[in-house]
Amino acid sequence: MSEVIKTKVLVVGGGPGGYVAAIRCGQLGLDTVLVEGDQLGGTCLIRGCIPSKAMIHAASEFSSMVEIARKPQFGISLTSPPELDLAGTVAWKDSIVNRLNTGVGALLKRAKVKVIEGWGRFSDAKTCQVETSDGTVTIQSEHVILATGSAPVELPVLPMGGKVISSAEALSLAELPRKLVVVGAGYIGLELGIAYAKLGSDVTVVESTDRILPLYDKQLVEPVRQWLEKHGVKLHLNACAKGERDDGLAVELDDGNEVVLPADNILVTVGRKPLTEGWGMENMVLEMDGRFVKVDEQCATSTKNVWAIGDLVGEPMLAHKASAQGEVVAEIIAGKKRRFDPVAIPAVCFTEPEIVSVGVDAGAPNTTTGVFPMAANGRALSMNAGDSGGFVRVVAHSGTHRILGVQAVGAHISELTAAFTTAIEMGATVGDIESIIQAHPTMGEMFQEASLKVLGHAIHA
Repeated sequence: MSEVIKTKVLVVGGGPGGYVAAIRCGQLGLDTVLVEGDQLGGTCLIRGCIPSKAMIHAASEFSSMVEIARKPQFGISLTSPPELDLAGTVAWKDSIVNRLNTGVGALLKRAKVKVIEGWGRFSDAKTCQVETSDGTVTIQSEHVILATGSAPVELPVLPMGGKVISSAEALSLAELPRKLVVVGAGYIGLELGIAYAKLGSDVTVVESTDRILPLYDKQLVEPVRQWLEKHGVKLHLNACAKGERDDGLAVELDDGNEVVLPADNILVTVGRKPLTEGWGMENMVLEMDGRFVKVDEQCATSTKNVWAIGDLVGEPMLAHKASAQGEVVAEIIAGKKRRFDPVAIPAVCFTEPEIVSVGVDAGAPNTTTGVFPMAANGRALSMNAGDSGGFVRVVAHSGTHRILGVQAVGAHISELTAAFTTAIEMGATVGDIESIIQAHPTMGEMFQEASLKVLGHAIHA
């Protein structure tokens, strides 16, 4: 069966950028079709952000019970260690994914967005053929929003398959790996590596540079490095993966010697690349910016009425950036005056402990900083989270005291991200934060105290 559909807006990709764009288009009364070749929600919902955080939470709960069984804490003891049912953990994770996936479908339906399941390929900039289970559907659209997302980078020496896995497979393993080798010490590798260490795997991390989490400054990373050392996660820095061996992974160490690291699984997490192949981009005459599609401040491409958002258009490759761009584009198509010009885009690393970074880093010209330690916060101490080396750091303009950046590391610190980002976006000064009455005891008090440090009169430090 062959069908032709004409529509105002065609969205390709049902991830956090695409489905948000489609929903907003529908809310604005635009006739909209969304094409998705896999599952609604994209990588973030199906095999990334959401399932990984579920596994991280489950791993933390299990690890806490193991520790209490080993040594009573808070007056709580366990007579025997907990038992891990990995299949049950994966099933619980999947239930969350399925619930959210169903929710996205319902939201699209409510917005009157037509969803077509199948793989699309463009024959020209405004015409897309979709192979569905019922045959080919040809879609002709006035506007096209490209939200194709990204895919894991593969290493030529470590092709995927067998014991070599990506982050997607790592979230659905049938058995807990006795020995897990992680290639790449970025946020994905360390988030999952730490989770599996908590579940009981013997974890080794191989990184080609001289430090873990190279996108974050050393002060932020240090508490994570200490956690890895304390919990027996082995690090090989300045090391190069050479290929799979029968017993594990061959690695060239920084001294030039080659060793084989035993591994039941080898998790490759060396970055992601925009998904630019397989859907006919070559037929759309789009200007590129390196490996990314080039867009302007409105997310417009070089081809009229073709828009691109999310991982396809560059760093940071984050779900919330894609969603924000999707809303902007939908409103532009509807005739509203919008552009994508955030002051700051927050980044969160769900390691142990967590890391948050928003805006300008410490050490930027004409800035001053204030740092408040987690160990001096009553709420953190009452949650047994005060001894990780965590802190909140405020970076402000030296003259105006306007807040330009906030970085933090510590347990549960990700929940303060909204406060940090809001302050920067609204142009708040440290004086503005000083004047806010914070609830006590809460971790938000650390933001205020760090702001007071900038002014030279923190109360509790």
